[in-house]
Amino acid sequence: MKDAQKPDHVSLNVLLGRLKEGRFVIPDFQREFEWRPWDIRDLMRSIFLDYYIGSLLLWKGTKENYEALSCEIIYGFENNVGQKSWDYEKGNPDCIVLDGQQRLTALYYAFIAPNVPLPNRASRAVYFVHADKFMNEQYDEAFQYDWLSKRFNKILENPEAQFEEHIFPLSVVGTGGWDLPNWVQGYVKYWGNKSQEAKDAGDVAMAESAERHAMNAEEFGKHLRGITEEYQIAYIELDKDLAVDKVCDIFTQINSRGVRLDVFDLINALLKPKGLQLKHMWRKAAPMLEFVETEKMNVYILQVMSILRQSYCSPKYLYYLLPGQYKQIRDPDGSRKKEILISDIEDFKERWDAAVIAIEKAIKLLQHPQEFGVVASQYLPYVSILPVFSALQEQSNALPAHKKLGAQRKIRHWYWASVFTNRYSGSVESTSARDFLDVKAWFEEDAPAPPLIQEFKVRFKNLELRKEVKRGTSVYNGVFNLLVLQGARDWMTGNIPLHGDLDDHHIVPASWGKSMNGKRINTILNRTPLSSQTNRHVINDRLPNKYLPELISTNEESEVKAILESHFISPIALEILLRDPFTPEDFEDFISERQHTIQGAIENLLIKERLDLAPPVRELDEKIEKVELCLRKIIAETLEEDIAQLPPHIKNKAEDRVSRAAKKNAALDTDQFKVLSGLLEYTDLRELQDVILAKSTWSNFALRFNNKESLSAKFNQLAELRNGIRHSRTVDDVARMEGEAAILWFQKVLEK
Repeated sequence: MKDAQKPDHVSLNVLLGRLKEGRFVIPDFQREFEWRPWDIRDLMRSIFLDYYIGSLLLWKGTKENYEALSCEIIYGFENNVGQKSWDYEKGNPDCIVLDGQQRLTALYYAFIAPNVPLPNRASRAVYFVHADKFMNEQYDEAFQYDWLSKRFNKILENPEAQFEEHIFPLSVVGTGGWDLPNWVQGYVKYWGNKSQEAKDAGDVAMAESAERHAMNAEEFGKHLRGITEEYQIAYIELDKDLAVDKVCDIFTQINSRGVRLDVFDLINALLKPKGLQLKHMWRKAAPMLEFVETEKMNVYILQVMSILRQSYCSPKYLYYLLPGQYKQIRDPDGSRKKEILISDIEDFKERWDAAVIAIEKAIKLLQHPQEFGVVASQYLPYVSILPVFSALQEQSNALPAHKKLGAQRKIRHWYWASVFTNRYSGSVESTSARDFLDVKAWFEEDAPAPPLIQEFKVRFKNLELRKEVKRGTSVYNGVFNLLVLQGARDWMTGNIPLHGDLDDHHIVPASWGKSMNGKRINTILNRTPLSSQTNRHVINDRLPNKYLPELISTNEESEVKAILESHFISPIALEILLRDPFTPEDFEDFISERQHTIQGAIENLLIKERLDLAPPVRELDEKIEKVELCLRKIIAETLEEDIAQLPPHIKNKAEDRVSRAAKKNAALDTDQFKVLSGLLEYTDLRELQDVILAKSTWSNFALRFNNKESLSAKFNQLAELRNGIRHSRTVDDVARMEGEAAILWFQKVLEK
């Protein structure tokens, strides 16, 4: 059939005109208009903020179709509320609305403002925008509605009252003609006159305030003009010759089964006239990305294209990926201009292919057992994190060689922070855009870390891992990934299992838990990566106090302990598992101890970023940290918590760092840094050295360290090893051995 569907878009002004003319009718099988007043308000907010509000599905109508489907006009039209009979000859119908009735009716109600109450309400609602709050970006407060109170009735009748209170009734848009430009002109003139009157009266403050309102009024007017003339609503129009039964089937597929036309379908339809078969391109790409089980992967490719091209990926931004499509942007000086993001079909194809490759590489990186540990699709903490993760990897690859190492470290830190703070559980598109911009800026060496990083450092301490009982949640999968990265070894062979044979099994059998502990038995604290062979032949539905003694008797106890520690089962946890009899109280003790061990691993491996280090180097780094912490404690005790005794240059540096940290994190309690032990948290190893060796303080430490020269030499050796580890520099054998010797020396001296 020729022209069976026509994808297109229409400006807000034109759409409102068609609504006023009665062009749209609703088939009888549609549900009634049921949006609540705040739903309408939120739609207005989306439009004013230039958000995508979804596409409409329309069917070009005929008199026969209107009658066959018992169509009626949109709620509130010409006050014909609830009238089932409708004269098609006198009306001006054009399209039957298959999907989008609630949105179209909300637009009609808010902008045309019919004199009828909302459904199931006694009063009429009138919608308006607080222009001053909108211009101050107070968007949650800017959009309001009123039940036509006496006060608001007076405001509606008096434009000057509207100007004074910065209230813009949305019905001004719906009246059309010159009403909108006249209102804006009056708003600007009102505050311009107020400014002049204040200047004449010598009231400088009032004059400046009124002048600012006049400038905002002018900018608000420009925004109104842009929204009404340039905001586009997408629609797909089905051919009028399509049979009624087919149209009903389409409607059933969309609504009854809950499968809605998504943005991929819309972009696909809009690209067809340009000669691009997006669905064919997707079929070619799908096998490359099949590791991740999701129905949204085709949209994710578009989102990666969008993030890399314009940093944003919500549905309305995907529309700008159409070849030759203009996007209006605002320059820093406030001026506006139009830009084409994708020049032509070939440009689109190249960016699509690049996005597919970026996601494929990202998936392989996530799968790697030494990188992110997602050894199977079901253990990916978030499917929705893929677009921004892929885009950040591409952004990192484009950096100069000397910046790539630091960028990858920062991506890892952001990724794990997102996993353990449940960051991608909602508002995914806006979160992705914000994270891409924040992490991209963080790639620059002097840029601050995103607030998420500090949030992670605090929130991980409050993780209730015992409540994580369902595979697939972010935290559950994150812990499982961490176990894979830790190199959890098979209990039978001592080898790292093949990942195709790896699953998470119960340490204390589920059968025991069903009778003794309920759902708690399924907590991630009682799960670990094991091969099916180990689960079948070692555990075999038995309690740990039965199968662990067998392992210990046939192997060295130290070997068994080492293997269990690779599963974050500490020696204390092992002792608990060996208790006989093993009671529900023992189970609680076990999961409490394992919670403590796993939280320590999250801090050690992820927050302190030791995951990238080889185990022997990781151990050295931990020893150096203990030396630093001990030095801080000794300095604070020796100087009796007196900050005034610090050398001035060190005190100033530390206080400056505290100040910068407080600006980034409003929740930081700065009072704890008013004592010496707190302030020393913001000093480095070399500054600790300077505190001890300073002329003003050396006498306090001389008895412990004896000789300045030998102490300085040990600090040099320790710092050389520390900096090599922390900055991923090559450390030769001499520097390593000298550093290890310095660690031993400090450990003995600090034990005094």
